[in-house]
Amino acid sequence: MKLGVSVGYWGLGLTAADQLDIAQTAESLGYDSVWTAEAYGSDAATVLAWLAAGTTKIKLGAGIFQIPARSPAMTAMTAATIDNLSGGRMLLGLGTSGPQVSEGFHGCARRSTARRSSSTARRSTCRCRMVRAKRSS
Repeated sequence: MKLGVSVGYWGLGLTAADQLDIAQTAESLGYDSVWTAEAYGSDAATVLAWLAAGTTKIKLGAGIFQIPARSPAMTAMTAATIDNLSGGRMLLGLGTSGPQVSEGFHGCARRSTARRSSSTARRSTCRCRMVRAKRSS
């Protein structure tokens, strides 16, 4: 069994130092992964980059990158950059989010967001594979 821990997202009362402490403690206890989320005012990528800089082994999970927040290419580039900087520890979770976020916050119709999902997943997976292939050569 693999264990993971969530540090949530900005606004839940945890500071950046708290999130890093949780990640470092989980890593020292042998946890497999640490996860963060996106919500109103907080993106997962920045938190993952912060956690990557303060850890060495634990996998870094986005639960989730909101599809309406980024173009498919930007999602792929962001995930590949974090994966590269962390030595291949990025775990990419994608989701459409809810109508309040996709329509209210990002101005993206929920139907068009769902259609972008497969394109985003294809591009992100391809880009991360390219980064991993370059690193191993």
